[in-house]
Amino acid sequence: MRVFDTPGIYYERADASAGGISALRTDIAGFVGIARRGPPGIAVPVESVRQFEAWFGEPIDNGYLAYSARAFFENGGRRMWVARVASGATSTAGLTLFDSVGKAWRLDASSPGVWGNDLAVRLTETRRAQTRGRVDAVDLGRLEVGDTAGFARAMLIECRGGPLVETAVVRDVDAAGGVLLLERPLAVLPAGAGLRVETIAYALEVFAARRLITLYDELSLIPGAERYGPLVLKQPWQTLDPRQPEVDNSRAPDADIALDYFRAARNRGAIAPPPIVIRELRNQAARDALRPLVGVGGAAPAAPSPLVGGSDGRAALVAADFIGEPPPPGTDSVIAAAMRRGIACLEAIDEIALVAVPDIHIQPRPPHGLPPSMCGVDPCLPAPPPISQPASPAVGDMPPRFSLQDIYRVQAALVAHCERKRDRVALLDAPFDACAKLSFSLNELRAWRSRFETRFAALYAPWLVVVDPLRSRGARALTRAIPPSGHVAGQCAAIDLRSGVHVAPANLALHWAQDTSLAFDESRHGLLNTLGINAIRALPGRGVRVVGARLMSSDPDWRFVNVRRLISMIEKAIQVSIQWAVFEPNDWRTRAKLTLVIGSFLRELWARGALVGSSTDEAYLVRCDETNNPPAARDRGDLLIDVGVAATVPFEFIVLRIGRDASGFAVSTEGLATLEGT
Repeated sequence: MRVFDTPGIYYERADASAGGISALRTDIAGFVGIARRGPPGIAVPVESVRQFEAWFGEPIDNGYLAYSARAFFENGGRRMWVARVASGATSTAGLTLFDSVGKAWRLDASSPGVWGNDLAVRLTETRRAQTRGRVDAVDLGRLEVGDTAGFARAMLIECRGGPLVETAVVRDVDAAGGVLLLERPLAVLPAGAGLRVETIAYALEVFAARRLITLYDELSLIPGAERYGPLVLKQPWQTLDPRQPEVDNSRAPDADIALDYFRAARNRGAIAPPPIVIRELRNQAARDALRPLVGVGGAAPAAPSPLVGGSDGRAALVAADFIGEPPPPGTDSVIAAAMRRGIACLEAIDEIALVAVPDIHIQPRPPHGLPPSMCGVDPCLPAPPPISQPASPAVGDMPPRFSLQDIYRVQAALVAHCERKRDRVALLDAPFDACAKLSFSLNELRAWRSRFETRFAALYAPWLVVVDPLRSRGARALTRAIPPSGHVAGQCAAIDLRSGVHVAPANLALHWAQDTSLAFDESRHGLLNTLGINAIRALPGRGVRVVGARLMSSDPDWRFVNVRRLISMIEKAIQVSIQWAVFEPNDWRTRAKLTLVIGSFLRELWARGALVGSSTDEAYLVRCDETNNPPAARDRGDLLIDVGVAATVPFEFIVLRIGRDASGFAVSTEGLATLEGT
């Protein structure tokens, strides 16, 4: 025990929860799809529709990802990881800025895509601080000025004495003595020369569709300055070495650095990138020459310069772009980052519990135009002044319509991903053709269901009809049919947060859903339920609801979605929370501690209703003693823990019996969990 000598107050840590197990979040989803913009090959966490659009843009005609994200948040979801799919044909729009000798900066859109062609920039030279002074009679690296206000360290300045002009960098400012100390002595202006000193910086205006969207002021050409251009305008996860800003000295590929950044930003939110980023093109000698940028400045600002060269490359998309490849151990980091595309981007993210790829079902349609004019001009009134209209957005190429074989390949890869991770469930959307015509939908859905046999995926049909955010742009219908996985994931998340993962994600009204693409009657619904296909129905007076909660498994022990997800959560929570036991003594004390903490965790789940049984003995079993850890196993360093649980299963069928007895009518109800009544 610590002995105190000096009177006072002392703090000691006493963590009462050390070694306990807590339930993990199961409401976090992962989506892979086509977006207008966003970093390809990098999974990004978002927590609202607005944050999604800041990263990936607004909804587009040839992508369902933005629709699914909105459906997720509208139905109660709080956090999702998004991976944008792009082909090798995609490219980034950009523009090169020059000094008097050669290339200086490269301005690029923050992500590849044709959206960057809508951007234009205007760079204006600004001289905010001006003063008069003279060069020190002895030290050419010292300027005596009348006012130091507006001058700071690492600031680029122009010194003009008559016809002589020279640029320099401020090393330090002595405000009390009225002195500017320079990085190096002046080479052109003589000692004692009178001069005018002005700061040189740049204001960068960014336009989108002819409208000013943002302004970056006081950008500097000097790497050591706080407002150094490539330092201010960069990807959020990137770091810059001011000694070699033109060299990429990253310790790992962008995808790995970005993942570390997003993990560190978990409690403060990830900042969306600026619309453009700046790359340094000058080497050390060119930067030391201190040459200002050319083609900027002047009393009247020049017209904005457009960024060019951006393309979506959607026409070149193939199924492999949605799948990617998990890199094998020992793969070079650069090659591994290139392999992580699509579903493979979600491999390293442990908090995901639901995954979906809605855009493999994309039904291409021509892009929309500008919103139509709301009213005409009255010919009896004077002509109004011309109004600057936004430019039409740049139109990219359309993706292909993927074949059923491509859809199966991607969905099979998604199922394999879930089976390998064992902590997430795939939400599969039925193909569009199987949800478009009632006459052959059952046969198509039955054939599609027969392709899968898994405990880690659920199939949902039909598609959902939603109010189209693009309805006001061009000749568009008011509604659009989209895959249901976004709505289902949002409802799963809402139920998990409100009641727990043990509650079946079904029989709640879906938000932002007008109708279904097909109307199933009771008999068709029953057939789909028997096949393990979760139907979505528009019920009179009850809204649009998911009326199924089954997995695509013929094993009766793994029939329901909530059972699979509950067991996965228990497995992962125990695995994460008992890591402290590694290298502990393999004796009865360690085994007793593990039995206690796991039993306490399961007891809490039983108290919440996640486990069935009138007592804890009926609800779960934890065995970690000499019966399953014989001396031979302990000599090998093995420790075996047997955990068994009785998971809650939902009532699918409630039978209402109405009969007549001697004195009147009798009514009784009976709930059946399965078709067999077990």
